[in-house]
Parts: sequence; structure tokens; C-alpha cells
Amino acid sequence: MTPENTPYPKADFREPSPSGYLYIALSVAPPRGPLPRRSAERDDAVQECLSLAWSLAERDDVLRARVFEAVLMPPLRGAPGFDVTMLVEAASPEDLEEVRRAAAPDRLGADLVMPARNPVRIGDTEHPADGTYLFNHFRAADGDTAADVWEELTGWYTAKTGVDNSTPLRALEESPFPLVNYARLPTGAVSFLLRQLPRPSFHRFVRARLKANGMTALPVLYLPA
Repeated sequence: MTPENTPYPKADFREPSPSGYLYIALSVAPPRGPLPRRSAERDDAVQECLSLAWSLAERDDVLRARVFEAVLMPPLRGAPGFDVTMLVEAASPEDLEEVRRAAAPDRLGADLVMPARNPVRIGDTEHPADGTYLFNHFRAADGDTAADVWEELTGWYTAKTGVDNSTPLRALEESPFPLVNYARLPTGAVSFLLRQLPRPSFHRFVRARLKANGMTALPVLYLPA
């Protein structure tokens, strides 16, 4: 099935964000199952990340820095164990080197540090700044393929799940996840998954398009810390 004859036309896109993004992910105390339990170690990591986020947000070249804590981690093969994440939005991709130096993510014990740009987007993921958030980690041959397939799938997600925003992050360096989709969800974590998995069209269209392009989607759902 080609994008031209898909039953789910692409969503209405906005111009790409001019910002640069630094996605920092930590695997602190990942659960064996889908639901993270309370962890003193994770609490400490969240506080350390929040302190760093507040410091970074005072910089002129940083627009915002947010910290997230996982609430649902589907136990998929190859899924990342990122139970704490930080997303730093810099004024431009050119500012990322200095922002990364200031963030010093190695001191956090980060498992993934991914500078990124936004190739295209839907709506506004940052406003309102609450609710449940999705970071969907895509394994793919390359970032361009991942971004193209993501665009093809947007019509299904806006029509079937009610998602009205999405900010894909295209890695600027080699990464195990060339694309990470960042979105604010219209419902809680479990409800969002239940809007997808029982639908035959999710398997017939979404999963089929991913498989045809050699891609794997590995979602983790979060609340702001």
C-alpha cells in the first residue's frame, strides 16, 4: 500500500520547529514487568535531573528543560529501560554542543544522549504542559526512512486515538533510535494503549507499515516529574 492510496491520509503538519533538542535517557530501576514500582534510587535520579533542568532553563540558549518519570513500559523485545528521561529544548540545533557541555549528562549516568532536530510536527506538544507523554523509540535503518514512515502513520493516530500533537526527534548523530516521537496524549497510559491494540486496523495498517520498512516501535509512557 502506497501513501497515495492509504485509507488514512497524513495529518495536517506544521512547519518544523527551529529548536534543537537534547534527549537524555536513564535506566535507573526499570521494572521486570510493565509497571514501574517506587524506587528510592529512581527518586534520587529524578531530583538530580530536576536540579539540572532548573539550572539549564536559566540559560539564554535553552527554551525549556523537562524531566519525565515512566508510568508504563510495555515489555517488548528490545525495549529500552528508560524509566527517567530529560528533554532539553535549545534555541537552535547550533546551540546543542554548548548545551550538551553544560548538561554534562555523563555525570547523571545517562544511557542515551541524543542531540536531535524536528523534521515536521503536529500541533503543540508543550501546551498544556501536563498529562501523559509518549516517547516512542523507533529502530530503523536510518532516520530519513523512520521520519517518512512516521508521517505515513500520523493519519491513523489522529483519527483513531485522538492525538492532536506530535514532535518527532530526528537524531543528529548515530543512535540506536534514529527517531524518537514525543507526544502528549489525550488520555492516560493504559487508555491510550487500549485505543490501539484491539483495533484490527492497528495491526493491518500501522504494524504492517512498520514491518514493511524494517522498523520497530518501542514506546514508553511517562508523567512529568
